[in-house]
Amino acid sequence: MVLETLRSPSSAATSTVAASWCRSAFAHGLTPDDVPLRDRLDQAALSAARAEHETMLQVAAPILDNIYRSVGRSGCAVILSDAKGVILEQRSGDGDVAAFTAAGLVEGAIWSEAEQGTNGIGTCLFEGKPVVIHRDQHFASRNVDMSCMDAPVHDPQGRLAGALDISSCRDDHGPAMAEMMAALVRDAALKIERDYFCRHYAGRRIILLSDDAATGSALLAVDRDDLVVGASRAARVRLRLTDDALSKPHPLSQLLGEDVRPSFDDADRTVLRQALAQAGGNASRAARLLGIGRATLYRRLARAGLSS
Repeated sequence: MVLETLRSPSSAATSTVAASWCRSAFAHGLTPDDVPLRDRLDQAALSAARAEHETMLQVAAPILDNIYRSVGRSGCAVILSDAKGVILEQRSGDGDVAAFTAAGLVEGAIWSEAEQGTNGIGTCLFEGKPVVIHRDQHFASRNVDMSCMDAPVHDPQGRLAGALDISSCRDDHGPAMAEMMAALVRDAALKIERDYFCRHYAGRRIILLSDDAATGSALLAVDRDDLVVGASRAARVRLRLTDDALSKPHPLSQLLGEDVRPSFDDADRTVLRQALAQAGGNASRAARLLGIGRATLYRRLARAGLSS
């Protein structure tokens, strides 16, 4: 099937898989029966790669564990790679270790499309979107015993950070099972992105704009002055934000399209309401919190249209 597709000059336009087969052959110079042996990082290089992605790995660990609890008994491995296709984390059962090791699905192995041809991790990273590469959809002949379901993971700046993968070496896992696993891996990848963003902007206020099954949580990070200092990939897509647009802080209201001009009165009103709330509505205590007298507090309340 791979060779037939490569003989057709228009085949790349028919599907993601066909386009990947064409890249594997014509751009990467690979042939299905002669893909070079898989490279694998030595321990020092793997440790350096893991250190570079330490925060992502910390955030992802409980999510990987949770996925593995769901799919591990069915003979699947759960894998997280970096954006270069290097496997940073892997979960598999004791009875399946030999099969996954023989397939090269081990920590430190490099599964970029350029190295291995069409495969779940590499093709997901190239396309930047979820993919399912089921058995003979792999480019390399030696990989056709595997099924791989992948989804991209983006960092807090919206950049591609890696791929989350569920792989199976069992021949009783058909396309229907693959689609179920694909839905699971997509959801988990979006959870990693969400938690990664929140960890990165810990200490900032996080604003949830929306949740979308395809793009994930649209999140904004704002400072104490309501200036936006970060946006998740989903928020960037929703609000059409670029790195240039976010290079300087913007008022939250401005990014949300609200025509609100800065006002000292609004600032006073916010401070007064916060003081009253913290004081439980007691004007005397609120005045002490603000370091002003009661008479001054009442004048400011009246000017802001508030009452104690």
